Amino acid sequence: MLKLLSSSSSSCLQGLGPKLGLRAGSPEISSPLLRVLSSITGRNRPNMARRAFFCSDASDGSDQVVEVEAKAAGSDGEAEAKASSAIVSTNPRPEDYLTVLALPLPHRPLFPGFYMPIYVKDPKLLAALQESRKRQAPYAGAFLVKDEPGTDPSLVSGSDTEKSIYELKGKDLFNRLHEVGTLAQISSIQGDQVVLIGHRRLRITEMVDEDPLTVKVDHLKNKPYNKDDDVIKATSFEVIATLRDVLKTSSLWRDHVQTYTQHIGDFNFPRLADFGAAISGANKLQCQQVLEELDVYKRLNLTLELVKKEMEISKLQETIAKAIEEKISREQRRYLLNEQLKAIKKELGLETDDKTALSAKFRERLEPNKDKCPPHVLQVIEEELTKLQLLEASSSEFNVTRNYLDWLTSIPWGNYSDENFDVVRAEKILDEDHYGLNDVKERILEFIAVGKLRGISQGKIICLSGPPGVGKTSIGRSIARALNRNFFRFSVGGLSDVAEIKGHRRTYIGAMPGKMVQCLKNVGTANPLVLIDEIDKLGRGHAGDPASALLELLDPEQNANFLDHYLDVPIDLTKVLFVCTANVIESIPAPLLDRMEVISIAGYITDEKMHIARDYLEKTTREACGIEPEQVDMTNAALLALIENYCREAGVRNLQKHIEKIYRKIALRLVRQGRSDEPANADEVQTPASKTDQPDEPAVVADSDDAKVEDTASDKLTADESAQGKGHEHDTETSVGSAVPDDTAASEVQDSEETQKIQEGKTKKPVEKVLVDESNLGDFVGKPVFHADRIYEQTPVGVVMGLAWTAMGGSTLYIETTQVEELEGKGALHATGQLGDVMKESTQIAHTVARAILLEKEPENTFFADSKLHLHVPAGATPKDGPSAGCTMITSMLSSAMKKPVKKDLAMTGEVTLTGRILPIGGVKEKTIAARRSGVKTIIFPEANRKDFDELAANVKEGLDVHFVNDYNQIFALAFDDDQNQEK
Repeated sequence: MLKLLSSSSSSCLQGLGPKLGLRAGSPEISSPLLRVLSSITGRNRPNMARRAFFCSDASDGSDQVVEVEAKAAGSDGEAEAKASSAIVSTNPRPEDYLTVLALPLPHRPLFPGFYMPIYVKDPKLLAALQESRKRQAPYAGAFLVKDEPGTDPSLVSGSDTEKSIYELKGKDLFNRLHEVGTLAQISSIQGDQVVLIGHRRLRITEMVDEDPLTVKVDHLKNKPYNKDDDVIKATSFEVIATLRDVLKTSSLWRDHVQTYTQHIGDFNFPRLADFGAAISGANKLQCQQVLEELDVYKRLNLTLELVKKEMEISKLQETIAKAIEEKISREQRRYLLNEQLKAIKKELGLETDDKTALSAKFRERLEPNKDKCPPHVLQVIEEELTKLQLLEASSSEFNVTRNYLDWLTSIPWGNYSDENFDVVRAEKILDEDHYGLNDVKERILEFIAVGKLRGISQGKIICLSGPPGVGKTSIGRSIARALNRNFFRFSVGGLSDVAEIKGHRRTYIGAMPGKMVQCLKNVGTANPLVLIDEIDKLGRGHAGDPASALLELLDPEQNANFLDHYLDVPIDLTKVLFVCTANVIESIPAPLLDRMEVISIAGYITDEKMHIARDYLEKTTREACGIEPEQVDMTNAALLALIENYCREAGVRNLQKHIEKIYRKIALRLVRQGRSDEPANADEVQTPASKTDQPDEPAVVADSDDAKVEDTASDKLTADESAQGKGHEHDTETSVGSAVPDDTAASEVQDSEETQKIQEGKTKKPVEKVLVDESNLGDFVGKPVFHADRIYEQTPVGVVMGLAWTAMGGSTLYIETTQVEELEGKGALHATGQLGDVMKESTQIAHTVARAILLEKEPENTFFADSKLHLHVPAGATPKDGPSAGCTMITSMLSSAMKKPVKKDLAMTGEVTLTGRILPIGGVKEKTIAARRSGVKTIIFPEANRKDFDELAANVKEGLDVHFVNDYNQIFALAFDDDQNQEK
């Protein structure tokens, strides 16, 4: 085989050709491989030797081809000599290169006879390489760099890993190099790119210098082998046969053969092994294993494995290419057939094209409302339909026009729903959905009555303001149901883009109309009820001011011609009823607020929450949890404790959450109890008497003595019957245990009969009832969150109860004043309690007014002139601010000065001027509810708030002694009345 590969014999071409599947005289004799072999034997040498080699180990991962030309110089021999000298110098002697520069190879090892370009990042190493070329010693050692410990060599390393390899120097680099490498000739240096040509194997013995890295090496030789050994010949034949199969499918490999044979010449067994390993796609460790192997037979075996794998990869590549080609051909054929089918159908009149079908669809959609559609809109639609016919279906303008027509024809132009102005029906619906809120319901009924008299309800803007959870959104839904209008809700909380209101220009990619146009398309009528939620939380950003954009939408004088940027045609919104919701109206811009009719929802008092919980929340939650009414008994005391101690906010959303939490725990207990009572099979059905062996459930009704049922007499009756059915012998065990159903008999005979019926499936198993009362409420919802606002039964000297508005509806707070020290002629005041700027001003005003009043009432009392006072508002962690605590502060200071407590069960609110006038305040309903919750009997309000108090419901005002004052002297008389203070 070695003779077959020798370039010195003319029989090489004749012997190697058949092995590679090529016949002499066949057209394949002109293949690149044979042209290369011919050049090796000295035949057909060209005058111009254009030598190309392929390298698959460029540091950037790309394939590079380097070309070297050697022009003819008079004769063939001279031309070849010049060409060879331009590429490879004479074979270097081992004794000349025992110490070489070490070049790190990051990707693959360099095999003898192959080129490899690498990038040298180290300036010193690059300078040393350039210097060696000048000294006619252009050789260095190329060694593969080991992977970091724990990494997979089969995974492609990223640029960061490559960069870290280039940054290695000195001992760190020396320790990372493989011992066996290649003596490489430095062919060329261009910038930081160095082209290497491999010659022979080297082994590192020791490090000579660190910067640049220089090492001592031993030149390795192949182990002796018998070239006539049959096993080696057979292995080499198999390598050549595999290479032949690969060469048939890969022109890339043919370029490898051409380059290698041009620059190395003879194919022998060792070079054949190197050649196969070098051009294979194996990973660098497998290639390094071939490079380190000096036994020729073992090296051939390793190479054979690699080329066999390449053959399998070539077959897989051919399969993939064939599958892709078939798929593409099939898709192209299908496309052509579909186009021909469309043309045939169109020619026969069986089917219209896409544009005609679209136009017909738009006209059909517009037909029902064509008589009601405004003329200017019809004109725009006709123009766009004409434009659609002239556009190509593949153009971007076609899609824009189609979407535009889709929106134009989807809007219900002039299509109004029939409204229902039945006031009685509307009142019934509002009462079904909401308890209380009489003022809100009255205003809505007034609106409906006006619409009935006029025959049409003109669009209005109602703004429902109040704390969270009071039912603002659900009220809007109830109004829509009462009026028989379609309902649409969208929230503008945090909205900062005007395009959400007015739409985008059609020229933008992904343009859409605004929320109002989307609303009309969704509801299908031109007179819906639109609920704009969280209007007090509008944002403002770089995309415009949505609050200003809402003016055109909500203003009755402007929305008759509302212009959306996308549609660009006026839309009449005068028939739309707008309902807005807000928590606080102070944050709504004044021009927008001026166009609204504000209806304030202050919240619910305890009685209203009780009714809401019983009639609405409990029923809804019970159905949602799948619990039957007879399975749960929640007492009024438990609901009252839940409202007072856990859910004191103005709304009922938190109350609903707590009720849901209770019912979830009840559902879990019922399921656990049911599973513990289920028999494993019909033979293991327990008798009612055996239930006493089961674990007790603390919330299940047992004796009527322990069950604190306060709702109705029927509840007590149920408990009594349960106790009778259970029997007296189990009283102690079932005090907090399971109740026995009403239909169980007292005797053992009846028990056995009932058990038999259960086994036969004739009767259902009785259901246990879970009792929730004040005593076990904590088991369901945890410890109470709130405690009583009232700290003192009788306020001491210097302490006065005030009334405050909060986001939770209203609360009472105490203002305390005490004397810190006596300072003759140096009266001072120190205020604490995290007070805001307004309340800090109120303390100074109160101090001045209190001094004036004390001087008037008790001229001899020099308390303020000789004392340093400390005024404190408890709960210092809670910020407090607002102009309604002035009169309370004055009363607290006067109480401390005169050493007299104020009247029992008295609370007050109002701001005072320096002359003693009482100014009006806000939140009358919330403060009244807070006073009732704390058991206050007497309340002092400013005279200007009398009308606000008169508008309150009778159940809110019941049992209160309310005084309205204009001047602080009236408060002084009510707070420090000697006759009333004697009651304490």
